[in-house]
Amino acid sequence: MNGDPLAPVYAQLKAIVPGIPEQDLPRFAKAITTPGPYSPGPDAQPREGVARGTVAQFRFERSGGAYPGVAREVRIYVPAHKPTQRLALMVFQDGARYLGPEANTATVFDNLIAEGKMPPTVGLFVEPGEAGPGLPIYGGAGNRSIEYDSLGPMYANFLIEELIPEATRDLPLAQSREMRAICGLSSGGICAFNAAWERPDYFSKVLSHCGSFVNIRGGHALAPAVRRVASKPLRVFLQTGEHDLDIVFGGWTLANRELAAALSYRNYDHRLVVGEGGHSLAHGGSILPESLIWLWRGTI
Repeated sequence: MNGDPLAPVYAQLKAIVPGIPEQDLPRFAKAITTPGPYSPGPDAQPREGVARGTVAQFRFERSGGAYPGVAREVRIYVPAHKPTQRLALMVFQDGARYLGPEANTATVFDNLIAEGKMPPTVGLFVEPGEAGPGLPIYGGAGNRSIEYDSLGPMYANFLIEELIPEATRDLPLAQSREMRAICGLSSGGICAFNAAWERPDYFSKVLSHCGSFVNIRGGHALAPAVRRVASKPLRVFLQTGEHDLDIVFGGWTLANRELAAALSYRNYDHRLVVGEGGHSLAHGGSILPESLIWLWRGTI
């Protein structure tokens, strides 16, 4: 790898995930450094005269519950709203990234809400747990893989029974499932879909960017499960790139196409958008306004 311009990226990857196989280094590095020709559009820029929501931050940790003793940072966006107005809710995994320059989600919310293109919506931007076993094979630290890549209802129940009630206890949230959505990038994308799949009584809408529907912790089983089970009342927007990851756990582009095909087989209300980029939020961030308008249509 001498003289390889991606050598610094290899070093960073090895530091973060020390068990990464050598054959995955160039593939992973290329995927995360290929954002494609994308950047946030005009809906992600502040506008004069548009009321801005507020963003607050807090730490969440419990001695019991789904992930005892595991701390995490949480940010909450509250839109400008009338005191009597009921608010929708959208939960973002890897939340700080969605508030960053790739997506500018708080500003997108401000603008779309002001234009009446989505309902006044609370954004709950959740970080993964800070202490955990890391990834299978790759290693590393943190609780992200356990929470995001695992199938089953544990993480969804953690949100619904523990985190959301505490974070939103003083807010006038709408109680209808049609007014709740969930979103994530990469492992956060499969997490979002799995949470809604397990708890369609609570979440009705899913937005996944470069979702990891591969065999990290069994996620490759979701597409076959969708085919076998009667349709659930979910609306799903999937985004990936032609140069998304293709590593030991599977191929991300193929896995997203397989899930989209399964959703089509069961006649779900869904979209799959495949762009020119790799494994990043660049494309998903650039089409975030379009995605939100599509997800929230019919709820204004």
